[in-house]
Order: sequence, then structure tokens, then C-alpha cells
Amino acid sequence: MITEIGITAGEIWHYLDEHGEVTLSQLCSGIEKPRDVILMSLGWLAREGHVVLEGEKDYKIFLRR
Repeated sequence: MITEIGITAGEIWHYLDEHGEVTLSQLCSGIEKPRDVILMSLGWLAREGHVVLEGEKDYKIFLRR
């Protein structure tokens, strides 16, 4: 499972690099992985300071530059 989370984190990073700021809904639609894995991967990226999550319901997500 850790490997899948790490791979998905890389896919998220590349997706955000290509698309800029997106909502959580857009990210889940754009990455063909289970929502739970996407959320775990986002947590990993946020904990390491690579992404920023803003908002309350449908979070806006973007890379920290």
C-alpha cells in the first residue's frame, strides 16, 4: 500500500504541475486511482510541504513553489 500511495503522490505532483490549481473533485476525476488513495497521497504531499490545500468543502489544491 505504501508503494501505491507514493506512486499516486508522484502522479498528483505531475498533474498539478501540468494543470495548476485544481479542486479536489477535479483531481479525483483527473487521476484514475481510488479516492482514498488520492487522499492519503495528498496527505503525504501536504505533510512534506509540496502542496497547499485551501478552502473547506471542495478544497483547492496547488503546488507550493
